[in-house]
Amino acid sequence: MSAEDEKLQRIVEARLKLRARFLEKMERTPGVSDERPQGSGPPNRHGMPRLPPGQTETRKWPVLDLGASFEHPTLETWELRINGAVEQPVTLSWKDFRALPQHEDISDFHCVTGWSLMDVRWVGVQLSTLAALARPLPEAAFILAHAYDGYTTNVSLEEALKDDVLLVHTYNGKPLPREHGGPVRMITPQLYAWKGAKWIRRIEFLRYDSPGFWERCGYSNTAHPWRDDRYA
Repeated sequence: MSAEDEKLQRIVEARLKLRARFLEKMERTPGVSDERPQGSGPPNRHGMPRLPPGQTETRKWPVLDLGASFEHPTLETWELRINGAVEQPVTLSWKDFRALPQHEDISDFHCVTGWSLMDVRWVGVQLSTLAALARPLPEAAFILAHAYDGYTTNVSLEEALKDDVLLVHTYNGKPLPREHGGPVRMITPQLYAWKGAKWIRRIEFLRYDSPGFWERCGYSNTAHPWRDDRYA
């Protein structure tokens, strides 16, 4: 086994060990643990109705953001910092990020404004892999995602470490468009999409919860679509 293969194997093993710490909490999260989650249609892969309550399926991907003026990162300038309540803070370049285990997944994208984009093909890195690199401290319980445009959003670790939470660079076989957060954005298929920061630049691990931009403006802190959990 090459040195690079050994490194990747250690990352995968660390990811699985970290995920196991939160597995019981993951199984108790709203939606997946609800006896009768709200919504309509056949069950999705998590056992929830395919379409959450109050959502309408769309074939287009509307563009929504803060409208802030900022310098968009290029592949050469983009970097991701992972720090906070961790043992080993990490800063990744685009090359470093692409050298990590890449994960392909098909999932749905639910916007709090009422539309859902279904069966999107993503490629990216699982957030749990990135967490494994930095090794969160035992008391770490949340992340705060920071974006290049100043946007922030908070997610509990039992939600953030789920297998389908990714930092994606590819959307339906093509590079993620800049207007949708390219080169890299976070996606949270089991939460409303505002919990996935566009143009992500930093993942801060926290011992305590710290509301992000929309959470401070009256949106739900937990954002569970199958409970119609939109506002505080």
